[in-house]
Amino acid sequence: MEFGAVLQTNPPASRTIQLAKLAENHGFTHVWTFDSHLLWQEPYVIYSQILAETRKVKVGPFVTNPATRDWTVTASIFATLNEMYGNRTICGIGRGDSAVRVTNGKPTTIAELREAIHVIRELANSRPVEYHGSQLQFPWSHGSELDVWVAAYGPMALKLAGEVGDGFILQLADVDIAAWMITHVRDAAEAAGRDPMSIKFCVAAPMYIGDDWEHMREQCRWFGGMVGNHVADIVAKYGTGSSNTAGAVPDALTDYIKAREGYDYNEHGRAGNVHTSFVPDEIVDRFCVLGPAEQHIEKLEQLKALGVDQFAGYLQHDNKEETLRVYGETVIPALSEHLTAKA
Repeated sequence: MEFGAVLQTNPPASRTIQLAKLAENHGFTHVWTFDSHLLWQEPYVIYSQILAETRKVKVGPFVTNPATRDWTVTASIFATLNEMYGNRTICGIGRGDSAVRVTNGKPTTIAELREAIHVIRELANSRPVEYHGSQLQFPWSHGSELDVWVAAYGPMALKLAGEVGDGFILQLADVDIAAWMITHVRDAAEAAGRDPMSIKFCVAAPMYIGDDWEHMREQCRWFGGMVGNHVADIVAKYGTGSSNTAGAVPDALTDYIKAREGYDYNEHGRAGNVHTSFVPDEIVDRFCVLGPAEQHIEKLEQLKALGVDQFAGYLQHDNKEETLRVYGETVIPALSEHLTAKA
């Protein structure tokens, strides 16, 4: 299993770069960042400095979207970073959440997301692509490599991830829900004639090393609010529980949002978000990875057994350095040792 650290690009940028370097030093293979250009600093500028000050770690957005950035510009950024620093970039992409909603926009359609993935991937892999009726290719790009991982929750987005994604990003660490979603992605891949085992699976959630459960939950309750926004969209389209038309949205993913009211995107992804009081402790525990190292290891082993290739831990809390340290000294080595023993 690989490990990623998910950061917000809050000022100063030097702090984001420092955490990225620390993550690499502790054995993390990926550094991801949010991509909402109004709420936080521009991530792609910061990626360049992270890559300049690290050796092997890969960087990318968690996640970008096709609405706020021109697809060819996005591809050009990745191809340029790859030329400068070697092929050390990765693209997480979804329909759009905070980046579009904060401007009163809407997520893109599944069809638009599908087309954007194709255009970005072809161009960023130094290949030609048809775009708006023109055949395009970067004449200066040679040997660039970029995987595109699709973030998804709903049945149609999961289907898309299986059909076209190099990887699938699930932003919650509930074992039961992860099993359900991975099955849907693999089934979609097989139906599309792809090898379902070729798709990388990434589970992402807040990781907090500690033993004060009340404090940890309050620091990570924002995550249930963030996930709730996606779930609300799914429920609005498909219904709840056994009534959903796709027969696909499990009760565990929908029940907790019944008490959901307003949500302020200006507090999106922040510890102490006052608009997440509807998220019960049970959901925080199920969706996040909290507690002492032993409990992290136990949950991550369950996810690995489902086929999860990477755990990406959010660090939007007050215990960043200590969590990275314990992961580097205990959690990551333990997962490697246990998995080797089982092989």
